[in-house]
Amino acid sequence: MSAGAGVVEPVDREIPTALPGEVLVRVRACGVCRTDLHLVDDELPPGELPVIPGHEIVGVVDVVGDGVRHLAPGDRVGIPWLGYVCGVCGFCTSGRENLCRDARFTGYHMDGGYAEYVVADAQYTFKLPKGYSDLEAAPLLCAGLIGYRAYRMVGDAPRIGFYGFGAAAHVIAQVAVHQGREAYAFTSPGDEVAQALARSLGCVWAGASTEAPPFPLDAAIIFAPVGSLVPEALSRVGPGGTVVCAGIHMSDIPAFSYRRLWEERVLRSVANLTRRDATDFLALAATVPIRMHVQAYPLADANRALADLRSGRVSGVAVLVPDAEP
Repeated sequence: MSAGAGVVEPVDREIPTALPGEVLVRVRACGVCRTDLHLVDDELPPGELPVIPGHEIVGVVDVVGDGVRHLAPGDRVGIPWLGYVCGVCGFCTSGRENLCRDARFTGYHMDGGYAEYVVADAQYTFKLPKGYSDLEAAPLLCAGLIGYRAYRMVGDAPRIGFYGFGAAAHVIAQVAVHQGREAYAFTSPGDEVAQALARSLGCVWAGASTEAPPFPLDAAIIFAPVGSLVPEALSRVGPGGTVVCAGIHMSDIPAFSYRRLWEERVLRSVANLTRRDATDFLALAATVPIRMHVQAYPLADANRALADLRSGRVSGVAVLVPDAEP
């Protein structure tokens, strides 16, 4: 599937070839991320077009290119958003490869997983923990990884609010609960399905994004691409609290009083991920029994999955399955 203006279009291509340092992976599942939606809706800066979207890829290694030693045919692997960094710039050499100016991203600069086969650099391809089916493992590769990077930014905050209880929040809230923290879920007003899901996963409170939680928060993570939630979340965290904007795209943030930021509150964004994030989170996911709420779609129904995500009809995570019948 190749991205177009608001939709993806089916395209027949030859199976790609794994060059030295690469692997050819047969795709078993690919999550549908909001970033994919931003791509097809032309809300991101131009990448490479045409391009096959998808960066929550689960598959099996079919061919390994020359020089690849840590992977072998038959290995079940995941391919995330980060697909290449230069390795020599100041960001790369200081543990911040997620900010590399020459970074390339799967499903944006290089073909992704809305396909039957994909080629990836072996250095950015990871073995997946056991205990998760292919459908369940797909959300780990972005909802989990980006959520985990945002989660790390709140430090040891004991009381965390999650604004936008979709794919990422439903994964990371479970990690927070597993670690003994209190999770608070904020959803679109009237979204009783998402609120019920949040409670079932251990959140101590769930309500509308415009509501006040029963207690001041120590931190908040905003996954919804809604700029007006920034001053809202700042008003709900106590002194010294942190608000993390976790998305790649957000609508404009309205002006707000300095008083909402005062008392050493922190507002920051999260960009992309590092390979360290991937290895750390996948190791953690092997020990935390994360319950994935997945809606499966045949690959041929990719536009329906994107439309359902766009309109808020997805509860949990939408995942494309290449072998499924439409």
